[in-house]
Amino acid sequence: MLMDRAATADTEIAPQSSNTSSAGAAQRMFSVSMLVSGIRCVLAYIVLPFVTPFLGLAPGVGPMLGITIGTVAIGANVWSMRRFWVLDHRWRKPVTAIHIAVIAFLLVLIGLDLVELVG
Repeated sequence: MLMDRAATADTEIAPQSSNTSSAGAAQRMFSVSMLVSGIRCVLAYIVLPFVTPFLGLAPGVGPMLGITIGTVAIGANVWSMRRFWVLDHRWRKPVTAIHIAVIAFLLVLIGLDLVELVG
């Protein structure tokens, strides 16, 4: 009888702790996606415009780097949104709105980088 209670207690605790760790993973992914998006902006607006001329790098390096990092950032944002929705996280709708806004901004930046490369 005592063994049955212990086994039942273990099975009841396992899904809850698994769900909690999954929620933590989703929140970490949100942080990572925002960090990658932020790094892209810092590079695009602070580092590349001021540092690349001093290093003598070609003019196309900035836009190519921006497109690459922007694409990675969009992927991280999509992955983060997916995690929140799969987990049915209570913050999934506000997080999705933030991600959509960031993705839209990144798409505009990628478009501007493409125009700069072509033009």
